[in-house]
Amino acid sequence: MPDELTRLAARTPEPPAAAGNAADDAVQAVGIGPGAREYLLAAAERHIRTADVVVGFESVVDYVADLPTGDVLTCGYDDQHATLDRFAERVAAGEDGTAVLMGDPNHSGYQFLGRVEDAVDTPVRVVPGISSIQVAASRARTPIEDSRFVTLHRRGTLDEERATLRQAVGEDHLLVIPRPYDWMPGDVAGDLIDHGADPGLDALVFEHLTHEAERRHDTTLGDLAGHAGGDGPDDSPFSDLSILVVRAE
Repeated sequence: MPDELTRLAARTPEPPAAAGNAADDAVQAVGIGPGAREYLLAAAERHIRTADVVVGFESVVDYVADLPTGDVLTCGYDDQHATLDRFAERVAAGEDGTAVLMGDPNHSGYQFLGRVEDAVDTPVRVVPGISSIQVAASRARTPIEDSRFVTLHRRGTLDEERATLRQAVGEDHLLVIPRPYDWMPGDVAGDLIDHGADPGLDALVFEHLTHEAERRHDTTLGDLAGHAGGDGPDDSPFSDLSILVVRAE
């Protein structure tokens, strides 16, 4: 079930841009892609370069740290509210603001997008990016129209997301963004098998997509379930930058 921030970000369509100008007086929420610079779209780069102030999680900003010409405000989970308040003050004073999000905001970024919208008193426009989900679908040759995409990379309970995966497994390809580190690929596989999924289904885990450290693990749902359990980085053989693909029968 969408949380309050996700509902806030998705409550209405974006207002039309003034005189066809997508920038107008809005805050830009740009997806920077999966991290490799060649996957950063030109529109996103332009908004990052020209903004008076850029805001985002430090782990995201690091990928584009050489691009901003204005001030950069970085945050973590604990100080994101205070950082976004500072960002909102700058925007309210008439400065151009850009928020940066990993991948494509439409794939796994609506919680932070909702926080940005809640903080600022101006329209927020999403500049889509390339998502690691799109890259994983290409690598695994699983067309997105024949797949079920679920992100577990969100705070709160995941009952609805897990139910969706249980219902779709075996019928549709599954494209899953795990949650570090309590819902990693092994945990997802174990949960699916516990609810009747075929342990022999082909599963692929991609790590660090588009980076030099990119790795691919070809396995089965049953073998992957052997890595279930734990809630820390040492409890899974996979990194926090992983995508799970389970191919349909």
